[in-house]
Amino acid sequence: MREAAKRLHDGGRIINFSSSVTGLLQPGYGVYAATKDAVEALTSILAKELRGRAITVNAVAPGPTATDLFLNGKSPELIDRLSKLAPLEQLGQPEDIAASVAFLSGPDGAWINGQTLRANGGII
Repeated sequence: MREAAKRLHDGGRIINFSSSVTGLLQPGYGVYAATKDAVEALTSILAKELRGRAITVNAVAPGPTATDLFLNGKSPELIDRLSKLAPLEQLGQPEDIAASVAFLSGPDGAWINGQTLRANGGII
């Protein structure tokens, strides 16, 4: 991230990816969740390190999203159960995550900095 920031023009945007798994505290996901927690910490720190350049640094932490990576190897029953975990009772769509990134990278997200946006339908 720091190397990318050196090449980024003032006023730019850095969007990192984390995961809502960090808040679910599921057995078997400890190492994965720890790496995503590290991404979130680096996001907040880099936002402060880039002070004065008008560069925002944020992260998006998707919840269960209907992508091949998520769906492959899961039974229809498991997918149905996972889709019901969030109060919205559906899996996110790739377009939902893209819209979150577009918001943070556009003018409406200019005042948001050092934050993690949990695009997960309320699962955590």
